[in-house]
Amino acid sequence: MANFYTDIKELRFHLNHPMMKRICELKERGYKDKDEFDYAPQDFEDAIDSYDKILEIVGQISANIIDANAEAVDQEGSHCKDGRMIYAKGTKETLDTMVKAGMNGVTMPRRYGGLNMPAPPSPRAAELVSTADAGFDNIWSLQDCVETIYEFGTDDQRQRYVPRVCKGETMSMDLTEPDAGSDLQRVQLKATFDEANNCWRLNGVKRFITNGDSDIHLVLARSEEGTNDGRGLSMFIYNKKDGGVTVRRIENKLGIHGSPTCEMVYKNAKAELCGERRLGLIKYVMSLMNGARLGIGAQACGISQKAYNEALSYARDRQQFGKAIIEMPAVYEMLSNIKAKLDAGRALLYQTSRYVDIYKALNDISRERQLTPEERAEQKKYSRLADAFTPLSKGMNSEYANQNAYDCVQVHGGSGFMMEYACQRLYRDARITSIYEGTTQLQVVAAIRYITNGTYLGILREMQAQEVSTELKPWMDKIKAMTDRFEEATNKVKEAGNQELQDLLARHLYEMAAVCVMSTLLITDAQRDYDLFRDSVRVYVTLAESEVARHGAFVMNFDAGNIESYRK
Repeated sequence: MANFYTDIKELRFHLNHPMMKRICELKERGYKDKDEFDYAPQDFEDAIDSYDKILEIVGQISANIIDANAEAVDQEGSHCKDGRMIYAKGTKETLDTMVKAGMNGVTMPRRYGGLNMPAPPSPRAAELVSTADAGFDNIWSLQDCVETIYEFGTDDQRQRYVPRVCKGETMSMDLTEPDAGSDLQRVQLKATFDEANNCWRLNGVKRFITNGDSDIHLVLARSEEGTNDGRGLSMFIYNKKDGGVTVRRIENKLGIHGSPTCEMVYKNAKAELCGERRLGLIKYVMSLMNGARLGIGAQACGISQKAYNEALSYARDRQQFGKAIIEMPAVYEMLSNIKAKLDAGRALLYQTSRYVDIYKALNDISRERQLTPEERAEQKKYSRLADAFTPLSKGMNSEYANQNAYDCVQVHGGSGFMMEYACQRLYRDARITSIYEGTTQLQVVAAIRYITNGTYLGILREMQAQEVSTELKPWMDKIKAMTDRFEEATNKVKEAGNQELQDLLARHLYEMAAVCVMSTLLITDAQRDYDLFRDSVRVYVTLAESEVARHGAFVMNFDAGNIESYRK
């Protein structure tokens, strides 16, 4: 029986990363749950075995149920009837299967009915689901919105909402509006306090809401009358059981058809405040979006993995000119590029998730007791690393998903343009990954300060100081030279002292930083398992070297006097 987890050796490799020992120690609180829950791990080895088994279950469901339903779900899509959203038949079946298998509340503590998985295995589960159907992953992975309630809600809210999600209820984050997309400061959905009923009331319209008719909603709304910026926004919890919200329509999208994208109308809907007033955008949405961006990185890796699977299978079977097309250099180059970008992007994704898990676990512990000075330093270090790596992971993996899906279609030739092949669905599904939860352009904006303040350069120099094997040393030397070129280009832009020039060249610097980071991480992975990553190191570093040369030449040769030519 196929299994999207056990069939891919790289996934188990990343689960057994050296940092997992510290992550498990923090997440499992010294494995104290074993005294209360008979299924809780006894020690580190038992924890890894437990996560491994959970991923094996998700991998089996993904390969044999979600993947089998994906094409039918893509064709049927979701429906809107009498103000409610109705899932496609296959989506209902898959949701039911995941609930019965206990695959909900993945990261939530066991006391609420969750699985208490750390972040690294959690995006891996999302990747497995996305390998089968990126649209379904949008529904299933949105359960991670409960992290916001767990982290910022009251104890009463945790007790009421977290167990519901762990039992299988769905969630959504209702942020964007017709006039507030990337610029969420313009959100106008109004929240007013109902003194008579001791609750908040929400009125207005939300647009482009993924899984918009979910059971539990996190809603960004304007609670402070007379305000027009982010300081007047608060976060609210809306319970579908209370009524007051209808689905006006479901968007007719290019891809991810199984994931309903709704326009929602709030009419005096009852809601409750989550966290403190006025911090909805400034604090809670930023936390929510960082988690979502990690999830999109995982979704993009899943699409890339499926693109590789489909392209490889077709290339092995398709005969032209008396031989399988996989034997042709033009084809096997595309296949090797897909695999190399997948391995590099995955290395970045899981390194980011490790950073996230350490600082989030320490945040959680800080609510139970005072952190030691050493723990506070560790918390600060990994929070900074997570903030720096998240825009790289989301941006580059989504761009790679688009490139890899494109090459998958190309490997199929004319057949790739036919609707009966899965590659056309991957091509359509991939496109949204570089748009939602912050476009690639916004990831560049988020990353540029870490470029100009030397954060990425410092991280690269530190990672590149590691000892590597004789076989890997020539490749590490290439990466060090690439990093020198990145530093040179960054310095030129900084020395110009021109903000518009910096903004114009930011994407070039961003991609230089990203490919240097991914190349270095790939070398680190190959140091642990040379045979598994040898080919990807050679292919990816060669690709990265050419990208750094291209972007570097553009930056170094760019004349600030030409900026006028770019303005329209």
